[in-house]
Amino acid sequence: MKSKMILKIIFISITIILLNNANMPAKPFAKEKITSKGDRIDKKEMATKIKNEFLHAWDGYKKYAWGHDELKPISETYKDWYGTSLLMTPVDAFDTMVLMGLKKDANETEKLILDSLSFNKDISVKFFEINIRLVGGLLSSYELTNDKGFLRLAEDLANRLLPVFSTKTGMPYRFVNLKTGEVSGKVSNPAEIGSCLIEFGTLSRLTGKPIYFEKAKKALVALYNRRSKIGLVGSSINVETGKWTDTESHISGGIDSYYEYLLKGWKLFGDKDCKRMWQSSIIAINKYLADSTSTGFWYGQADMNTGRKTSSLFGSLDAFFGAELALSGDLKRAEALQASCFKMWNLAGIEPEEINYDSMKIISPEYVLRPENIESAYYLYHYTHKEKYLQMGKIYFDSIVKYCRTKNGYSGLKSVITKEKDNEMESFFLAETFKYLYLMFAPPKTLNFSSVIFNTEAHPMKRFK
Repeated sequence: MKSKMILKIIFISITIILLNNANMPAKPFAKEKITSKGDRIDKKEMATKIKNEFLHAWDGYKKYAWGHDELKPISETYKDWYGTSLLMTPVDAFDTMVLMGLKKDANETEKLILDSLSFNKDISVKFFEINIRLVGGLLSSYELTNDKGFLRLAEDLANRLLPVFSTKTGMPYRFVNLKTGEVSGKVSNPAEIGSCLIEFGTLSRLTGKPIYFEKAKKALVALYNRRSKIGLVGSSINVETGKWTDTESHISGGIDSYYEYLLKGWKLFGDKDCKRMWQSSIIAINKYLADSTSTGFWYGQADMNTGRKTSSLFGSLDAFFGAELALSGDLKRAEALQASCFKMWNLAGIEPEEINYDSMKIISPEYVLRPENIESAYYLYHYTHKEKYLQMGKIYFDSIVKYCRTKNGYSGLKSVITKEKDNEMESFFLAETFKYLYLMFAPPKTLNFSSVIFNTEAHPMKRFK
């Protein structure tokens, strides 16, 4: 009788534990290749190595692409996005230089930007990319240097972007001509619609002009209000009619930073609407998109109206979500997801663009120097102080140096399988990838994490008090 009673108590205890963890991620199916008790990383040495490699990339830009948008490192040429330079790489990279203490390069870059950057150009630009890279970069540069020239440029650019909001729904068009204000691109996606509150809200705070915050907030709310009955958004929507044109839901590119800005809008401005929208959205995300499988914990795709799973794809852009989970306080899911992301990175020695996580097969083999996997490792190290995330960061850095370094900078890969390079060094490589790597190992005084919020291009904005 006594043994039966003990067995009954054990059974009840196990049942309670299982019920409490029913909606939590399963443990990864394989051990990580790093441990919390491995060889300790020399953070100072790593920070120096990362800074030196940043300088190698920047020197390549200065030698072959100075005054232009991007470096093409293998052909030793440059690329301008719209046929004329908007100084994409210098603006994107400037705050990384400041945080690294690279005063000489920062001073040269500041002079280039303030002396020659002009937005009075008859070109149609993509609102989303110009906002996160240029408006965001100029605002963070101002907050780091107090040079009002950066703020004047940011406000001038934002004013030229404002016509995108001229829809009945308040959701922005995708493109705008910087000189004429002509807009186009009525079918957009949640990321491009809902990722401007951090930049436009910060501009309102710094200028005292509420119009920027109001336009961005209205767009974000308009999109949220068109979510489905089960709380999900789709992949594309007509900004003029407010009707969805693609109902597949996910956290990947095209939707990703919409969720990011709900959470960060709350954290940056203390905005209660953003808090409410994030909290209701994350419930739906974890109910319908989270997927615990034998291969790990992931987020897949589902129909926004029914919640029915449509595919099991996960990629480099999805890897950002570990950072958002950590920022929101959900460290259990964040760590489980990061274990899966690390596994994805190691499939070919460096991260592919997309995999099928059910089969663990690579679907899209390119690597374009993306930062999101590194970003989430940085956040998790900040919140947990676990040595394994430093080890993870070192593995990421070593992989990039091994496979992407060129004589004159860094190049993305056409294929992580063949390791063939693509001759592209995106500006976000200097804005995000190097910044998150450096901050993971840099002295804490380099940046007070709790006093800033990073926009989706890793430009830090001071929290509103």
